[in-house]
Amino acid sequence: MSTDPVTHTPAAMKALASPLRREILSHLANHGPATSTTLAKAMGQNTGTTSYHLRLLADTGFVTELRERAKGRERWWDVVKADRRLPAREEMTDAVRDLAERLGDSRLAEDLRMLSAFVRDRDEESDWQQGSRAGTFMTKERLKEFHEEYLKLVHRFGADRDNAPEGARMILLRWMGFPDPRGS
Repeated sequence: MSTDPVTHTPAAMKALASPLRREILSHLANHGPATSTTLAKAMGQNTGTTSYHLRLLADTGFVTELRERAKGRERWWDVVKADRRLPAREEMTDAVRDLAERLGDSRLAEDLRMLSAFVRDRDEESDWQQGSRAGTFMTKERLKEFHEEYLKLVHRFGADRDNAPEGARMILLRWMGFPDPRGS
């Protein structure tokens, strides 16, 4: 994975706005390289749909074609590993800010659906669940520093699919820090 953060372009944010494209990225991150046919089968789509979305994801740098695996017309794709981030809010135009907010809303809804499903089934998987709620006072600068340290921890303790130890599972981590809207 690239160690330098990659800032999302508006085109990349539009690409991520599609739940199906995010599902494709998740599938590739979890299961490894795939063709449009195998993705279509896994997602209940047709190959034309998955081919279209794969090309769009490739155009925006999220996936890459594995030409060495190609056989005839069969094209293999894999996720491009990178530290991807939204542009700084002060650098966004109104249109880009609106796009980022819609993307955030869509991702949050998806996260809530996954968390709700996990909570319903937690008795079977309870030892895989870890979490906490906390509140503390920080300056904006300390919050940014905390965020960078969090990302370092994710890289230190986590692994990508190709380097994961036996028995490892994809763990979804969601961290966010924001001022309490009920306070000053």
